[in-house]
Amino acid sequence: MGRGDGSGRIVSAPGADDSGTRILHVDMDAFYASVEVLDDPSLKGKPIIVGGVEGRGVVASASYEARRFGVRAAMSVAQALRLCPTASVVVPHFERYSALSREVMGIFHEITPLVEPLSIDEAFLDVGGARRLWGSPGHIAVMLRERVLAKTGLTCSIGVASTKHVAKIASTLSKPDGLLIVPHDDTQRFLAARPVRALWGVGPKAAESLENRGIRWVADVIAAPRPVLDRALGQAMGERVWQLAHGIDPREVETVHVEKSVGHEETFLEDVTDPAILRTELRRLSDRVAARLRNGGWEARTIAVKVRYADFTTVSRSVTPSEATNVGQRIGEIAIGLLDDLSVDQPVRLIGVRGEKLRSSGDGGLALWDDDADWRAVDEALDGARARFGRAVVTRASVLGPRRDVNALPTNPRLPADTGSDVDD
Repeated sequence: MGRGDGSGRIVSAPGADDSGTRILHVDMDAFYASVEVLDDPSLKGKPIIVGGVEGRGVVASASYEARRFGVRAAMSVAQALRLCPTASVVVPHFERYSALSREVMGIFHEITPLVEPLSIDEAFLDVGGARRLWGSPGHIAVMLRERVLAKTGLTCSIGVASTKHVAKIASTLSKPDGLLIVPHDDTQRFLAARPVRALWGVGPKAAESLENRGIRWVADVIAAPRPVLDRALGQAMGERVWQLAHGIDPREVETVHVEKSVGHEETFLEDVTDPAILRTELRRLSDRVAARLRNGGWEARTIAVKVRYADFTTVSRSVTPSEATNVGQRIGEIAIGLLDDLSVDQPVRLIGVRGEKLRSSGDGGLALWDDDADWRAVDEALDGARARFGRAVVTRASVLGPRRDVNALPTNPRLPADTGSDVDD
């Protein structure tokens, strides 16, 4: 979910100059919350929090009305309600969001085959080759917004520019329900007026390092000597920030998505102190991560665990075993080993498991002996049963019992047809 609340919105006038552009960044507006309003019109115009309804729930998304009170993704629902007491809390309906995401991505593909999904609700489009069929990039953006609204009832914001970086900034500035076009020749002026935090890759720490040196705006980056940027950010990042500030971004729209990691995490209803419960939940999460790896045809070369304590201190540990895996039993054993190494000495609020450094299954070749052969057979049987009867029909006996989690959610759930990660704008 973006941090913007719609204030300071900038949009282009009809017929704005779009010369030298070919990249569109399309971002659905407050996607989860907008879908909930679509399905329940009585929520329209009201502050909405999409997340767990229990006191320990986490905000997955919020309407612009709620964001204006300071509500942000990943904060607790309890904190969000303190900021916005009149908000309506809605339980997420991820299957519904996924279905509408597929419909939206399908509309994008009607315009051009060059679509790069970034998440469940945003994508880059290269429309350079679609001009003869649909018109100029600006005209295509207008048509696309109208088509998305007509077919889904949802609004989107679009940035049009000559590079992905500038198109992304433009769509953010135009939200909600807006269109901002930055012609190629206007790129430098457009960027110069933005704060350094708007540049891709400049997070809070990098921004603070720049701002401590009086570099607060992109115009300041442009004027700064390169050695100053290198000292503030390091040579590699200094070079990247310098290029972006000058409008240099050679990245193309990539239609083939390469998954970088797969993870699941849980926020508990009550803080957990019992190590046995934590190990059981790691087993549950590991099985879900493994199932998603197998479904995507991946193996993880690195396994990581994440633990957030009651005081919100968060630690993570990872290990790279000798062989990549997508076997639930193996991932669970590794995750539990990492947890045991942490020596948990205070109540735990959240726990997570992630498979990282993914590769295609079988890329490592065939081993002479497969220690996990029996567990692979079990996983195959479980996958078949779940495909036929649903995910909850069969599970480990060791993880049976009452759910202790509020938000047992994938941290980057994949959607069918490679439509991207499930992260609301």
